Amino acid sequence: MIQDIGEGVFSNAFSLEPAHEGDKLFIFNGDDILLCGDEHAPALPVYGQLTPVCHHIFYMEGRGCYISEEMMEAPEGYFYLKAPAIARSHPDQKTAFAIVTAWQLSKWEQSRRFCGHCGHKTERSRIERAMVCPECGLTEYPKICPAIITAVEHDGRLLMAKNVRGNRYSLIAGFVEIGETFEQTVKREVFEEVGQHVTDVKYFKSQPWGFSDTEMIGFTCRIDGEPLPFHLQDSEIADAKWLLPEEIDPPATNISIASDLIWNFIHTHKK
Repeated sequence: MIQDIGEGVFSNAFSLEPAHEGDKLFIFNGDDILLCGDEHAPALPVYGQLTPVCHHIFYMEGRGCYISEEMMEAPEGYFYLKAPAIARSHPDQKTAFAIVTAWQLSKWEQSRRFCGHCGHKTERSRIERAMVCPECGLTEYPKICPAIITAVEHDGRLLMAKNVRGNRYSLIAGFVEIGETFEQTVKREVFEEVGQHVTDVKYFKSQPWGFSDTEMIGFTCRIDGEPLPFHLQDSEIADAKWLLPEEIDPPATNISIASDLIWNFIHTHKK
């Protein structure tokens, strides 16, 4: 998965330490990020070559990483690319994870420049990763939305569904609602999206997914009794079907928890 970059490589410890020469810079213009070098495997700018006003966001391999507080035209030798696209395709997984995490923080900071309660301009906290209103005290933390994703099994087959906004079949997923446990969310989402009752809900693993500001919590489960005829949620699901391991198209990438869940099913059930 995209965050599987090794123990101790990434640290989100809060710091007010100023940037030093050689630290990594993340300079955004909306969803675009400033990069340099080879466009097929671009590198991040480093502090010293460029010296924008910036603040610390995390550490990668012991090196400070900083977001620029200034937008700029691309200097000679630099270029902008779409941050989410390069994070999905970059050959170096550490760089990919750093880019999507920095982009997630950049979007959050830009959307919290003013207080949602009184409208006053906010400030970055000096004690934690938060935006604080100096007028009314409202404190906003990075946007992280919990969502479940589940592999639903029955009789050696995996439930695969095609979203109305996509072309590939994948797993059932959805956001956690108020007053729910993760396990209750699994049962509700499966019933809402395809009309099936499930049981034996078991935790698999979790994943930060900065592309959509979510924390994905993965589960496995099985049909309670016999499968019912599919009843699709028209606004979400275009089609659903049961597939044997050999009928499943291998995941296109290995960056998501969906890929891990699908491969786990294939390896567990394939004869």
